[in-house]
Amino acid sequence: MKAVAVLPGRPGSVHLAELPKPKVNDVPNGRGVLVKVLRVGVDGTDKEINAAEYGAAPPGYEFLVIGHEGFGLVEEVGEGVTEFQPGDYVVATVRRPGKSIYDVIGTNDMTTDDTYFERGINLLHGYLTEYYVDSADFMVKIPQGLKDVAVLLEPFTVVQKGVTQAYEIQRRLRVWHPRKAAVMGSGTIGLLAALVLRLRGIDVTVFSRSKKPNLNAGLIEKLGARYISTEERAINNGAAAEFGPFDLIFEATGASSVVFDSMQILGKNGVLVLSSVTGGDKRVEVPADKINLDFVLGNKVMVGTVNANREYFESGVRDMSQAVAQFPGWLEQLLTHPVKGLDNYQQLFEKLGGGGAIKVFMQVAPL
Repeated sequence: MKAVAVLPGRPGSVHLAELPKPKVNDVPNGRGVLVKVLRVGVDGTDKEINAAEYGAAPPGYEFLVIGHEGFGLVEEVGEGVTEFQPGDYVVATVRRPGKSIYDVIGTNDMTTDDTYFERGINLLHGYLTEYYVDSADFMVKIPQGLKDVAVLLEPFTVVQKGVTQAYEIQRRLRVWHPRKAAVMGSGTIGLLAALVLRLRGIDVTVFSRSKKPNLNAGLIEKLGARYISTEERAINNGAAAEFGPFDLIFEATGASSVVFDSMQILGKNGVLVLSSVTGGDKRVEVPADKINLDFVLGNKVMVGTVNANREYFESGVRDMSQAVAQFPGWLEQLLTHPVKGLDNYQQLFEKLGGGGAIKVFMQVAPL
């Protein structure tokens, strides 16, 4: 069968590879689930792996099948599987357990192991192929009504984890009911963060570079949130004072300098959630003493979110269902750039680099 793969360590090596079709008995104890791949989303991670910035092939292979945002249809299950049956829609999680105590208790996204295993990213093949098999333990059932948007579930889990952990951290306050939130960035993660926060009834202000009108700004305003262009109004000069103080800030710009702007406008007892993975060496000058003083005296918290365990995939399904009911058609508008067929894999990377894309995805097979 066909698969889209890279040769780790070789920039620009993405190519079409051949793999044998997997079988349910490839997974021990009868827990195998054979999935026909329908859609796979791609993002900056896939682009960076193709640029040889990171990623490693599974043992015994010279290539790594990419694609970690999968969605598919169950075709066959092992004798030990009771949770799924042929015809079910599913999304599989990405990170697999290692050896740390956090892996053992199911929070493998919090592993302290130096070596980690992630499908489509490191040491495990991903989902940009025709079929895959995995254990039922790492799959989440998708309701029929979400099949058109379920390819968004994996990036949605990054937001789920960040927001959930913000609330978990704030149990220290005994009572915490955030009223105002800011989202930094209006890309895929920023849009989904605004959605999750609006579903919780929070007043949301999104800061993004581009001036209105644009698709992303329109989507933000359809949620009942406000959109502020940082080309017109600086983050920490007026806008924050007008629409804050912010109880929660979700940073999703990919620009590390914005983190320090966000730290300066976070309200007392607030939480700043960081989701940007920045690999450069950018340097900025900041009012370090004031930031430190405000964090200490204001009981503020900063926390990062990346990857997700099964808990956040399941809560993501629930929030997606609510979103479909509360904001009909909104999630579908994020799926801006489809590519049909594995043979057209080069188009994925061309569209990732183009303007106006929210979510680029491969339509591997018809829904």
